[in-house]
Parts: sequence; structure tokens; C-alpha cells
Amino acid sequence: MAKSTTAIRDEKQSPQPERAVTKAKVADKLAERGQDSGQGNQLTGMFTRAADFLRDVRSEMRKVTTPSREEVRTTTTVVIVTVFAFAAYFYIVDAVLSRVIQSLLHWLGGVQ
Repeated sequence: MAKSTTAIRDEKQSPQPERAVTKAKVADKLAERGQDSGQGNQLTGMFTRAADFLRDVRSEMRKVTTPSREEVRTTTTVVIVTVFAFAAYFYIVDAVLSRVIQSLLHWLGGVQ
């Protein structure tokens, strides 16, 4: 009997190493805590995950640097200039397309 397309496609795809590494990390963390993947108190697990998340957030927030006043002023100026440049560009494109469409409709006799 012939194999289905899905079975052939699944055979061709290699297992994703990232998922395997992630599952291994999760299994290692659970083993450190003395928990099996299928056992343990869900409430305790929820608090543990929340504590881990908050610990990770705190760690990442320590890496954040506040920009200086000069950096904020420079980036604000760049944003304002860019917004005006795009506004001018879209105004010109809109005006040109409007004229082209009006001319086309007038030539076809639809609008006077």
C-alpha cells in the first residue's frame, strides 16, 4: 500500500534540535526541583514558574540602560524629520495619482 503524503513529508523532515534542547532543559529543571514531568502539585509548580519568571525579568531589567538626554533629543529629532519626510512623500504621490485618475476618467468621459 502506498504511503500518504503526510507520512512521506514527516519522514523527510528532520527533528528540530531546538525543541529537543528546550525539552531537555525543562526536564533538567524539573529534576533539580525533584519533580517528575507527570507528577507534582500544580499550585506549587505555578508559584515556582512565576518566581522563575520574575527572577528572569529582574535579571533582564538589570541589563537595561537609560538613554542620556542628548540621545533622547537626537532620536526624537530623527523621528520628527522622518515623519515629515514621509508625509511630504505621500502627499506628492497622492496628488500625482489623483491627477492621473482624474485625467483618465475625463478622457473616458466619466467625469467632467
